[in-house]
Amino acid sequence: MAEKEESSAAGGGREEELKKELQSVVKKIVDEDNYGIEITLKAISILSDLSDTVLTKKFRCPISGEIMGDPVVLSSGLTYDRPSIQKWLNEGNLTCPQSKEVLSHTILTPNCLVRKLISSWCKGHGVAVLRSHQDSNGEMSTEFDRVYFNSLVTKMFSSLTDRKEAAKELRRLTTAAPSYRAVFFEFTDPISRLIGPLLEGSVDSDPELQEDLITTFMNLLVDCDNMKLVADHPDAIPLLIKSVEFGTIETRKNAAVALSMLSSDNDRRLFIGNAGAPMPLLQLLREGHPIAMKEAASAILNQCVEYNNKEKFIELGAVKVLLEKIREGKLVDELINLVAQLSTHPKAVNELSELDTVHCLLGIIRETESERTKENCVAILYNVCLNDVGLLKVIWTEGIEHQTVAKLVDSGTARAKRKATALATKIGKLFPTVL
Repeated sequence: MAEKEESSAAGGGREEELKKELQSVVKKIVDEDNYGIEITLKAISILSDLSDTVLTKKFRCPISGEIMGDPVVLSSGLTYDRPSIQKWLNEGNLTCPQSKEVLSHTILTPNCLVRKLISSWCKGHGVAVLRSHQDSNGEMSTEFDRVYFNSLVTKMFSSLTDRKEAAKELRRLTTAAPSYRAVFFEFTDPISRLIGPLLEGSVDSDPELQEDLITTFMNLLVDCDNMKLVADHPDAIPLLIKSVEFGTIETRKNAAVALSMLSSDNDRRLFIGNAGAPMPLLQLLREGHPIAMKEAASAILNQCVEYNNKEKFIELGAVKVLLEKIREGKLVDELINLVAQLSTHPKAVNELSELDTVHCLLGIIRETESERTKENCVAILYNVCLNDVGLLKVIWTEGIEHQTVAKLVDSGTARAKRKATALATKIGKLFPTVL
């Protein structure tokens, strides 16, 4: 972390120097009528250097300070280099290193755009393109390794014993060695070959084989090239949806993770919703299994960025299910975040307009230590109560004793302050005393 701060300080100093130099040159151009071509070229050169400095700063991992080789997006929306953020998470940290917010999940989604920009920048400046798929055992560079990996995929059409052995090895390799994930798309029709055994009969006819193959599938999606390969295959997403519904709890959880990763793209998000994912994802969340519930919630959250998907989940009873789990004290931070997402839809507002729900949200604001959760709770209250005089009176009455919303006006996050202020202003106009 010290190296990162040193690097940032150096980069920041260089940027300031260039800005001052540019300011001086531009002033000469503006003030002097007969400035020469040399000073114009100097201004262009400084702008070019400044652009490179700013870009390289943007391409550096906030943790390591190094240019990222495998940029990934954390649930906070910020981008880090995979090895650095994975190390952070492996150490037991459950917050974003920069924003400090509690993470709703720990899935790392490849930032394909930033990866392409870095690659383009490296090539344009004669810098060796950073390897994004290198593991601690070295890269998979020999032809023998490629042949071996391909032979494992080919065994999906062999005997059941061979299939199961190969599936376990594929799961192991794609979990431990990023280099194997990186070359998967190079093989001929790899998706059909990998999932072939699961399409022959009932998807969970051999639960152990299904778990290994679905987990392999999930591992492969870490690579951007494989993401497109999976999305374009007609059987891939329907198979994942079936595997959320049928299989071991590990299979169902990993299928939900895979769908969540695929939902990073708007078109895929809509396709997944239309293909029938909402019902099995909601059922997985409703069952409340500790290792699967969080991933189901994350997948639903990603799906609900799309308005049509949001409506599908609401019509299936998502609001009721989420409120039940919240009242049970299960994954409160994550599920409140999901309710806040749904509360922007009119149909969800109708379901949330209950006295018990308003009291529950006010209670969570008072009790939680998470600023993000307080923010989400007051956002829900804003969406549900702002135009409901009866519910506003509930908040006003509660405020006489606890000052719950008033406290957020003074000490909440920027978004929480905006929502709380709007509520307080409306209540102040309706009732004779303030919160």
